[in-house]
Amino acid sequence: MITKESIETAYSFLHQKQRIYIHSTLDWQKDDIEIAIADYADGMNKELLDMISNGRTDFLKDHNMFAEDIAKAVEIMEKML
Repeated sequence: MITKESIETAYSFLHQKQRIYIHSTLDWQKDDIEIAIADYADGMNKELLDMISNGRTDFLKDHNMFAEDIAKAVEIMEKML
């Protein structure tokens, strides 16, 4: 079940990290954010993750797609709030 609390928690965390990520010029900082988000995704509400990822198992975990994935996740959850 996707609760309002699970959406708010995930949105807050991802939105905060996205803001830092898009403005960072430090590769190590971006890598750290990607790792933190991938770890977070492993423990977040599975139904919410499935919905925002369209079932993609590498969502928020693929380095090459990360910027696009986090932007999509934030956008979808923002509309759910």
